[in-house]
Amino acid sequence: MQSSWLEAWQSEAALQMSRTAPFLRCGKTFRQPSAFLRYIPFHPDPHNTGGNMSSTKNPGRFAGLLYVLTSIVGFFAMIYVPSKLIVQGNAAATASNIATHEMLFRLGIAAELVGQAGFIFVVMTLYELLKGVNRRYASLMVTLLVVQIPIAFLNELNSFAALVLVRGADFLSMLGKPQRDALAMLFLNLHGSGFVVNEIFYGLWLLPLALLVYRSRFLPRFLGVWLALAGIAWVVLSLTSVLFPQYQDKVFSYSQPASLGEVAFVLWLLIRGARPPAQDATALSSTAA
Repeated sequence: MQSSWLEAWQSEAALQMSRTAPFLRCGKTFRQPSAFLRYIPFHPDPHNTGGNMSSTKNPGRFAGLLYVLTSIVGFFAMIYVPSKLIVQGNAAATASNIATHEMLFRLGIAAELVGQAGFIFVVMTLYELLKGVNRRYASLMVTLLVVQIPIAFLNELNSFAALVLVRGADFLSMLGKPQRDALAMLFLNLHGSGFVVNEIFYGLWLLPLALLVYRSRFLPRFLGVWLALAGIAWVVLSLTSVLFPQYQDKVFSYSQPASLGEVAFVLWLLIRGARPPAQDATALSSTAA
């Protein structure tokens, strides 16, 4: 049971990085920050005689940058910390690692909370970017993403419960250490199940985003199609984990090409940037004046 939990959690954490760490999946492409800090205009401006555009004046590029920052935090919380503390199939060793490196475990919890909260700002920049396409769909996108954040916050209570058991509070003196270690692993197991619950919303919020991207005239349509496939893949993976857990690994493997749609979207925003036509027109008018 412990082994199957760890394998499930590792696969869940790896796939979650398609949402919270798309940049990190392709980190080898951008080894130097200066490679993506340069502004590359989506539409050439004939009136532009030189100089770079600040990322704060390009909502698409700014959203991509925020996405990367939250991805780094998410990588630390969901990949780095478990890889250092969790021992496959060994509750005693896992509990010992958490007790020895308690601050690292706490930093993982804090990073998860900060990353989830930070994604509010990511979706708000996407709303500002795409609200001109269809305000109703943009609002739906924000709603579907924001609703998952309280679930993620509550899910971290399972991590706190595991930490309390590992530390061995006075009121737990009636339980022996093997029992406390087993209960700690149970709460970590529930923490992984919380990821499964949230995967539905990970997919649902991508569907209105995909439609907005597809209908926009300043982002490639293929990104919209790819995002829709990524959203469907998330929902299918979540339902598979609940209904047919024995096929979870197989569905995870098949869903990887679809999940890369979010990676492509973030990299496009980060490298090329995106501005609604109204902002381009305003920029041209200001330059001409």
